[in-house]
Amino acid sequence: MNKSFTLGSALLALAVASHAADTPQGPYDEAADAKADIQAALAQAQAAKLPVLVVFGANWCGDCKMLDTAFKTGASAPLMARSFKIVKVDVGRFTRNLDVAERYNVPLKSGIPAVAVLAADGKLLYATRGGELADARKMGDAGILDFFTKVVAQPR
Repeated sequence: MNKSFTLGSALLALAVASHAADTPQGPYDEAADAKADIQAALAQAQAAKLPVLVVFGANWCGDCKMLDTAFKTGASAPLMARSFKIVKVDVGRFTRNLDVAERYNVPLKSGIPAVAVLAADGKLLYATRGGELADARKMGDAGILDFFTKVVAQPR
């Protein structure tokens, strides 16, 4: 066997593996079955007696990434953890899951991220209709917390 071929193959494999490890997947699973994920979250929500927060976004969207970070580690993280079952729905470049957004009256043309809040029985309780979260980066952690504090306080 040719040693240079073996070494070259090994280096190429290492480079590909390294690049794959450095390429973040992003917060949205592009291969997920959004409808099945929402149904699973609704089942969990019934047991937990919590509403479901459906978050529409995409991995290329900086505001979507900001919102996801705020949900995980920002000031709003404790509120989100105790107040909702969260499902993230990938919309790609506005080519995926458009029917899901439409079902919950979320006009994606107003911007992403966008959200719908569902009762545990699937009834729509709230939806962003005017791009309220589309500037999540400008809203910052405090603005996101303020927004969701108001959403949580709405009568159900």
